[in-house]
Amino acid sequence: MAPREREETEERERCITGIDGLDNILNGGIPRGNTVLITGSVGTGKTSLCLEFLVHGAIAENSDKLLTNIIPYDFFDRKLIKEGRLVFIDLPVIYDKLGLEKLEFEFEEVNILITAIGNIVDELKIKRLVIDSITSVCYRLKTQENIRDFILKLGSMLSSRGCTSLLVSEISPAEERYSHYGVEEAIADGVVVTGNLERRGDLLRTLQVVKMRGTMHSRAKYVLDLTAVGVLLVPLLKGGSVAAAGA
Repeated sequence: MAPREREETEERERCITGIDGLDNILNGGIPRGNTVLITGSVGTGKTSLCLEFLVHGAIAENSDKLLTNIIPYDFFDRKLIKEGRLVFIDLPVIYDKLGLEKLEFEFEEVNILITAIGNIVDELKIKRLVIDSITSVCYRLKTQENIRDFILKLGSMLSSRGCTSLLVSEISPAEERYSHYGVEEAIADGVVVTGNLERRGDLLRTLQVVKMRGTMHSRAKYVLDLTAVGVLLVPLLKGGSVAAAGA
């Protein structure tokens, strides 16, 4: 076996998401330090999934709009924010502080942004990071070369700090690739796809792990249900039927 193959199959420390179904799919959680693309069209549960990932991390280890999305969940406690264990930062605020006023970022601006994110991670001792959405950042990067450079440098910087990150990508329902620019999914360590599936007049949310470096995982499609206790995942059987929760 080649040295790289041995490295890929070695057991890595896991970042337990706290979402039982997802941790089971990934055989114990996301390999720590991975950068994972959470991609899907509007209304498929991407932000809710990411917020639960952050909240469980805070418990174990214009943001007002995001807060309204998690207040109904039983697992959310405002003390997590007051105690500084859960932090929301608006990207436009970072841009303003760094003087990044141009609509299109060049190589220099990419490095400034990476350094700023790294400083925040170091200062707050962050172990879980969500960028919602990476699509809005890529819009300013414009070129595939800049997008590739940003995600590679971001992933390397976060991995070296043991920080596991989720990057939310917005795509249209008809999109045949997993990201808006077609670059992000090739560079990310993992790709989790959310979607909508029409069944007997109902619109079901679905989730599927397409790839995840550093672990064996199921590639089956699951029904994603948003409940008061968080994200629930139920296997989607062949033919589009759903397995019973107790099955």
